[in-house]
Amino acid sequence: MFKRILIANRGEIAVRIIRACMEMNIECVAIYSTADKESLHVKLATKSICIGPARAADSYLNMDAIITAAQVTGCDALHPGFGFLSENSDFVRKCQEAGITFIGPTADAMDALGNKATARKMMMKAGVPVVPGSDGPVEDFKKLEKIAKKIGYPVLIKASAGGGGRGMRRVYHPEDLKKLYEEAKAETRACFNDDEMYVEKLILNPRHIEFQILADEHGNVIHLGERDCSIQRKNQKLIEESPCMYINDDLRKSMGKAAVTAAKAAGYTNAGTVEFVLDEKDHYYFIEMNTRIQVEHGVTEAVTGIDLIKQQIRIAFHEPLKIKQKDVKLNGHAMECRINAEDPAKGFMANTGKITFLNVPGGPGVRVDTLLYNGYETSPFYDSMMAKIIVHAPTRLEAIRRMRRALLELVTEGITTNGDFDYLLLHHPDFVKGNYNVSFIENHADEILSWDKAVSDIDE
Repeated sequence: MFKRILIANRGEIAVRIIRACMEMNIECVAIYSTADKESLHVKLATKSICIGPARAADSYLNMDAIITAAQVTGCDALHPGFGFLSENSDFVRKCQEAGITFIGPTADAMDALGNKATARKMMMKAGVPVVPGSDGPVEDFKKLEKIAKKIGYPVLIKASAGGGGRGMRRVYHPEDLKKLYEEAKAETRACFNDDEMYVEKLILNPRHIEFQILADEHGNVIHLGERDCSIQRKNQKLIEESPCMYINDDLRKSMGKAAVTAAKAAGYTNAGTVEFVLDEKDHYYFIEMNTRIQVEHGVTEAVTGIDLIKQQIRIAFHEPLKIKQKDVKLNGHAMECRINAEDPAKGFMANTGKITFLNVPGGPGVRVDTLLYNGYETSPFYDSMMAKIIVHAPTRLEAIRRMRRALLELVTEGITTNGDFDYLLLHHPDFVKGNYNVSFIENHADEILSWDKAVSDIDE
């Protein structure tokens, strides 16, 4: 097994990887920026090394500094976590050139799937259902206009290299197409230094369903069931759960088979996530594949009992999967709430501050992945996600009640979070009944924010 792994990330995912390494008797090296010198992952790692100033471009996105850090500390492997360089094929190649194993897919697979327009073409060829739209990138506005007219409005303009909801615009009327197209291109150029766009039919009010896959280097590919990620704000997920109560066994089997086909078509190895939209008539369509560990991976771990980080490490060490598809069982129900340093009453605006008192939820069936501790000062330089609360229970209703209890126990004095909003959302009758889609928060945020936190339980 690997002797020492460098963790090319920060925050709660770095802490999560450190814990897995410790249980596997693997030493780990944390990297940090000057703004993160007091961060939890720095305190927990075997060794730590500063790689630059606070700005991500000068530290966590500095490929050469990270590779050098891995070399001088004697690391034989590197785990990228999520975000930052986790889906950068150039970084994968730099690791290979330096003789460092990248814990993730190959650069070629990452290239094939990282460009969403190219991935669409690949899935169409493999027979995986895709949303109607352009066959590849749209080079100019006239071509975009022609395709949009052919597939019919509303349409969704998307960045080929996008992620996190960036470079994406919904267009309901032809007269808005040019303005929104130019907006999306400008945002994509600013975020990804790439303004290649494509267009697809906007599936109105779908569910966002993703399937977790594992693929080794010996041709074995399995899926670990689905996660319902439809509760989103600003195209970013807020609550995830597994299994999806809307999906029956036949649909799960069909979507899981499509996810495995997608991974095989790309020659994919390691952990990955195949994302679909599911319409009201149970038609599902491939939208993208994330070539990394997901924020919400803990939900799948809870219902399957499979440690995905450890599986990533073993696969990268060339071990064959010991888990067969028939071995994967979804037990009970799991749910995750992302806790962000943001103010829902101010349009989910991010905020910073110092934690003067922290209480983390506990008890049976509750897991908290976090970077917080008493006295920790949040940074304006990085993502606002501070913690993830994951609960597991025999049924969905019990999971909802357990999450409510956990959110009541969470105390983060010194910063404003979305915890109270999540708590209220979990009392909405439609959420409790499972009647929701990706437009839920957009349609109900004002209603939820008007409620009192002392709202009584609504279970039916």
